[in-house]
Amino acid sequence: MRKIVRGFLFLVLLVIIVLLYGRYGWIAKIDTKEYKIESANIDSSFDGLKIVHFSDLHYLRVVDSDFLKRVVDEIILIDPDIVVFTGDIIDKDFKINEEKEDKLIELLKKIPTKYGKYAIIGNHDHVGDAEMISHIYDSSGFILLKNSYDIIYGENDDKLFIGGTDTYSYDMADIDEVMKDLSEDNQINYKIILTHEPDYADEIVSKYDVDLILAGHSHNGQINIPFAKELFLPYGARKYYDNLYEIGNTKLYVSSGLGVSRLNFRLFDNPSINFYRINKITD
Repeated sequence: MRKIVRGFLFLVLLVIIVLLYGRYGWIAKIDTKEYKIESANIDSSFDGLKIVHFSDLHYLRVVDSDFLKRVVDEIILIDPDIVVFTGDIIDKDFKINEEKEDKLIELLKKIPTKYGKYAIIGNHDHVGDAEMISHIYDSSGFILLKNSYDIIYGENDDKLFIGGTDTYSYDMADIDEVMKDLSEDNQINYKIILTHEPDYADEIVSKYDVDLILAGHSHNGQINIPFAKELFLPYGARKYYDNLYEIGNTKLYVSSGLGVSRLNFRLFDNPSINFYRINKITD
């Protein structure tokens, strides 16, 4: 009987330790996942392009200004050409006061880039204060792509297309609107699409030839336990939720995010940023 009691107490203690580490250990770590992308489509002046991708901050749920400062410092070390944020900057369950909003803007504003910083709307952003979200992005130097696009110009009239959709969770994503002005006459060879929910990638790829899709939302499961991970996946990230997929000729990268949603801990799934280096290859 004593062995059974000791075994039970040991099991309870182990569960408590895992939960505490999930709340304060895994959440505190920040990984940088580096990926090399090779493409014949990237124009010569963008050869070696460095892109930093971060997502799902869910600011104030567990992520505070000290944590975000560490993220920003890591991005500064990379010295990126482009920075993209794929949605959910503020958690829908948390209100942000003016002081914390100013601090958030101050930190995001410090991120340097050669060509620009871009952001899109996530499902939490959609149900939050839309005017405040737009103000945060605008004041910190991010271009908000909301079913819209931008064209980045390099040398020798080289061009890079970057488009962003609204949130798929509320049926607001419209890839047709993003791509409406794009034709073969534009002579844009490399196309990047930002979308919060990775499952929307199927619709994007079924309609348009794009080279790279960057998404968030899934947190890569957040509770990364075999056979249980899928139980914690949100709508819009139940097909595509791991780090990398190839859909035809399109690469889809899914950020594991920095914050948490619904449950205030992670298990076997560190917060992270993604760093892509795109190199040109010749046929």
